[in-house]
Amino acid sequence: MLSVHQRCAFAGATTVTLALLAAGMPSSATAAAEPDLSRFYGQRIKWSACEGYETPEDMQCGKVTVPLDYANPGDGTLEVALARYRATGDSRGSVLLNFGGPGGAGIPQLAVGGEDFMGLTKGYDVVTFDPRGVGRSSPVSCGDAAEEAYGMTDGAAEGSDPRAALAALRKAAGECAKHSGPVLRHIGTVNASRDMDVMRQALGDKKLNYLGFSYGTRLGAVYAAQFPERTGRFVLDGVDTLTESMSEQGLVGAQGQQTALEDFLTWCAKDLACPFGQDVRSARTQVVQLIGSLDEDPVPGDFGQEFSGQDLVGAISQALYSRQMWPTLEQALNSLLQDGDARWLTQLSGGAAFPGTGTGSGSGAGRAQPDDSPAIAARRDDQVTVTADRDGDLVDLMDVPLDNLPAALMAINCADDPDRPTADQVTKEIARLRTEYAQVSPVFGEYRLTQVLMCYGRPKGTDYIREEVRDVDTAKLLLVGTRGDPATPYRWTLETAKRLGSSAVVLDNKGDGHTGYASSECVHQKVDDFLLYGSLPDSGSSCGPPESEE
Repeated sequence: MLSVHQRCAFAGATTVTLALLAAGMPSSATAAAEPDLSRFYGQRIKWSACEGYETPEDMQCGKVTVPLDYANPGDGTLEVALARYRATGDSRGSVLLNFGGPGGAGIPQLAVGGEDFMGLTKGYDVVTFDPRGVGRSSPVSCGDAAEEAYGMTDGAAEGSDPRAALAALRKAAGECAKHSGPVLRHIGTVNASRDMDVMRQALGDKKLNYLGFSYGTRLGAVYAAQFPERTGRFVLDGVDTLTESMSEQGLVGAQGQQTALEDFLTWCAKDLACPFGQDVRSARTQVVQLIGSLDEDPVPGDFGQEFSGQDLVGAISQALYSRQMWPTLEQALNSLLQDGDARWLTQLSGGAAFPGTGTGSGSGAGRAQPDDSPAIAARRDDQVTVTADRDGDLVDLMDVPLDNLPAALMAINCADDPDRPTADQVTKEIARLRTEYAQVSPVFGEYRLTQVLMCYGRPKGTDYIREEVRDVDTAKLLLVGTRGDPATPYRWTLETAKRLGSSAVVLDNKGDGHTGYASSECVHQKVDDFLLYGSLPDSGSSCGPPESEE
């Protein structure tokens, strides 16, 4: 690692300090009380062919080193994996992508769905990354013991004992800590945002240009609050809430996905191949019955795991994010009902078969098919299976744990959430919550409520996002909200825009599905025009539904 600057007591130090300020790097001369991060801001990325991935030939991979703990940068480091497509035209720098999650690895999604972003290479290197705790960047895991514990957490089910479920969750939280290593204590959006600023400097950009989907909009908003003077052209598509509690988000998610399921069943019933027949009302009943049947008698899934009714709910919820996934969901349901084969549904849920998948907003643009990498052989450290490298080095692709997506999703959401109700509070409120969740969704209510309990037993998260991410003093930010989004409702776009202040410009996408960039040519063009040329639509302008664009 090259040092940005050397401390010295001779004349000329002022010149060095001014150079640092111009470059956007921290200076110990101007912030003596702040930790010295200069060695992290002095990096340059060494790009090379991507190893271990089935990637296009023109995709390159690299890495940056970041402090494990920004408050104590001498306490260890970790590496963050990056990938890029190089600019084909005159480059104005890089545009950084985050596809959502939280817990989604960026590199495999860019490898599969990169075609959607080739237009941006007219003016940018298109770059993505695996955030800390995700993919190859010190991936967190909860291990087999935690999976067993989560299987016992039926606190959302009628007649269950919530205290027993909470005890299982506390045990599972301990297993997650054992398997994940030191990164688990420093995971979350606030630190991931700081990592992005290190990436910005390593990429050679004075300002960060950014395109974030779903959860990636939360990450982008946090960056804008932390580094307003370094915020370049920002697009937030499928805008996440910055203020609502986990229980409120769970209700919104259950309601949105129930509506999307109704739309799917209406579409399916028009097809003779629909596994539930051609009567929509009967199809609704059959879905609920199928979930109950699988909860009582699971079928074999991938990798030796059982596939339960709640796993089916998780798979359906993932497939409902985009109409493009509906034919695949129909085929997967046919395989289950006709052949008892749950493998395709397991793949739709991301390959993980315990609660947690889908707690966040979900991945955004392109929604690549889940990775079907074979099972990994995690190494052992002091008799505990540890998947993250204790030294913070990138792990081999084959060593990314199968449960990394749900484990990271839970870890990041919990790190971002300051609410930790006590066991007494949960026990007192659970009956009311069961009723509320069941009313908004007979299919997704229990699943979503179970997820709301997942942070129990974990340390209290930060209140920075709720309290500090507001009224950002940045260049204009383009926020895209989709009217029929099942995961991030349009009102979240309006609420977040109001919270961010006068910098926020709203584009109203009158289509449906989760996010707009991949599904609407109009949204795609307006986003590209803004990122490439700075051409910003008027706030409140709209894109019609896809059929109106034909």
